[in-house]
Amino acid sequence: MKKSKIILLVTVAAAIVGFFALDAQQYLTRDYFQSLYSDNPALTLAVFFAIYVAVTALSLPGAVILTLIGGAIFGLTTGLIVISFASTIGATLAFLISRTLLREWVQNKFGNYLETINKGIEQDGLFYLLTLRLIPVVPFFVINLVMGLTPMKARTFYWVSQLGMLPGTAVYVNAGAQLGQLQELSVSGILTPGLIGSLILLGIFPWLARQGVAWIKKSSVSENNKEE
Repeated sequence: MKKSKIILLVTVAAAIVGFFALDAQQYLTRDYFQSLYSDNPALTLAVFFAIYVAVTALSLPGAVILTLIGGAIFGLTTGLIVISFASTIGATLAFLISRTLLREWVQNKFGNYLETINKGIEQDGLFYLLTLRLIPVVPFFVINLVMGLTPMKARTFYWVSQLGMLPGTAVYVNAGAQLGQLQELSVSGILTPGLIGSLILLGIFPWLARQGVAWIKKSSVSENNKEE
């Protein structure tokens, strides 16, 4: 193994071990970021952005909680902008880490078996990734790591992920923003139209995403038939 890969592997492993050993999850709370935000909004945004990127890049647990926290503290617009870019940058770093550490070994070991998959990714990888991003069936971190083993270009992975994750991110950030507006944890406080609407949207989003993907696929087939 090359020295650069060893350094990367040790760095990633140390960061993951340190996260759990220091119980860093205790700081991933609304109260922690809210207190920081009250004193220094700009610094809090920068710290939150960096933490979100690190959590995503290292495939650590907490991204969903951070998304809700971001919506609760920063609101829908600011929260969506910060989290959309942080999640995509983190996902791309995870993609590159997987590619650097594992792709060569996997392709050398299983190249014959992956030949069809590699060709499929080269031809239709963009639509395949977009579908995975829109329909939350496969875990977020698994997509990042597995795509790093394929021939997909990093810049393609980035912009398709940015686009594909945006609707789902907006739904979760909005849910967090609605939770952040609660004045009391009572039935009357919780059952607000905004929060109820957000919860309904969270529930039906996978169905909406499937319908959207089916429409895109149908439109693509129709266009190809017209060209022929």
